[in-house]
Amino acid sequence: MTTRCRPLPPTDDDKPHEECGVFGVWDAADAAALTALGLHALQHRGQEATGIVSLEGGGQEVRNARFHAHKGLGLVGDNFSDPKVMAGLPGRAAVGHNRYATTGETALRNVQPLYADFEFGGLAVAHNGNLTNAHGLKRMLVRRGCLFQSTTDSEVFIHLIAISLYSTVVDRLIDALKQVQGAYSLVALHNHALIGARDPLGVRPLVLGRLPAREGEAQAAGSGWVLASETCALDIVGAGFVRDVEPGEIVVVDDAGVRSIKPFGRSPGRFCIFEYIYFARPDSVVEGTPVYETRKRIGAELARESGVPADVVVPVPDSGVPAAMGYAQEAGLPYELGIIRNHYVGRTFIEPTDQIRHLGVKLKHSANRAVLAGRRVVLVDDSIVRGTTSKKIVEMVRQAGATEVHMRISSPPTTHSCFYGIDTPERSKLLAATHDVEEMARIIGVDSLAFISHDGLYRALGRPGRDPARPAFCDACFTGDYPIPLTDQQDNSERQLSLLHATQ
Repeated sequence: MTTRCRPLPPTDDDKPHEECGVFGVWDAADAAALTALGLHALQHRGQEATGIVSLEGGGQEVRNARFHAHKGLGLVGDNFSDPKVMAGLPGRAAVGHNRYATTGETALRNVQPLYADFEFGGLAVAHNGNLTNAHGLKRMLVRRGCLFQSTTDSEVFIHLIAISLYSTVVDRLIDALKQVQGAYSLVALHNHALIGARDPLGVRPLVLGRLPAREGEAQAAGSGWVLASETCALDIVGAGFVRDVEPGEIVVVDDAGVRSIKPFGRSPGRFCIFEYIYFARPDSVVEGTPVYETRKRIGAELARESGVPADVVVPVPDSGVPAAMGYAQEAGLPYELGIIRNHYVGRTFIEPTDQIRHLGVKLKHSANRAVLAGRRVVLVDDSIVRGTTSKKIVEMVRQAGATEVHMRISSPPTTHSCFYGIDTPERSKLLAATHDVEEMARIIGVDSLAFISHDGLYRALGRPGRDPARPAFCDACFTGDYPIPLTDQQDNSERQLSLLHATQ
């Protein structure tokens, strides 16, 4: 197995950060190359690290099965553009992972897919999401004698599979999944099959696709199979969308085809609503809904709820673009690119003095003065987290000559932290958790500020509104309604309370 380290790209800590992206392929020539392409399409879901594990042999050639791996810090292109690297990943099956750390440090030992040798053969696991009882399970596993090699919660899967008393790898995986709590989509590769799984509420996405038939085969037969976080990853490898993996479903892909296992029974899904607002790529189709059109509908609903007299609608690129288009169309206002994003931002080569840090937003965004000067501007963005970047962008727009600046946000206020795989700050650092909308407007420096309502967001997603008794989505970051128990958080609070009482 080889590794390769690269410097990490800069991140904007005033945005909710991506979770992770997973990709797997079974029975395809150049499986690792297809996986690299799929990970490239999923790069938006994680930029800290990436990895691929391929399987040479396998399937009916179990005795000759060999696993190969390459992992590294940095982007997909930094790690898998070298032909020598790709030549070291032979085989007709592979799994890959793009990482944005929500648990565990940024270190090579935490880069996925995680791999281990078992009695039944090798197993590579790539996980998107977060386990809410990982700390308790880890304490139990360590007492059992398990030795953890990483600090990521994903390694819990490996050890639960290792200690399971079931005979087959699928049954061991089911045994492990029944012990974990949290949000997850995962792909796993072992000697016999590619496996995909979603948590019982389907918080994190996973789709199944099929590659086109190989030359000389009937088109109806198709060829290899693909599992991916989003449909945009199917598109880049030429795979056709088959269906979403259902909440609580396990799909097993092997030489006989695809079979479905549903060990958790049926339950109403609670898919992450922020996938529609920000995380998913605009050209993806999520749970049967095109993301781009959804974001335009959100913008139109926002205009109906909180329209304001203005001269121009300007998106905060890139995530605010579709919503701003929908807002402008509904409001009957011109849509203009009043802020230009530099897509080639790397680590600054300038000594980061206080003045340079203050100017840092201009490395990523610059004002288009010809659009902004002398105009009343509606700025449309997807969210406000800490508010620091929003404040700098508003200052930049005013300096470019805007006479009024009104900000419209295509999500409700982010008032709670996410514990299901999205990296958000602790609640005390969320601007909306400690200030009302008028106070936020004053801090950011806008003439007015408005967020889409909870009901408005649900209407844009084709629902009559949000039913507090049975919400259709996971919207805990806006409501504090956490659908999966936060066991580790509760245990930690109880331990802290016990220590406080012990010192009194």
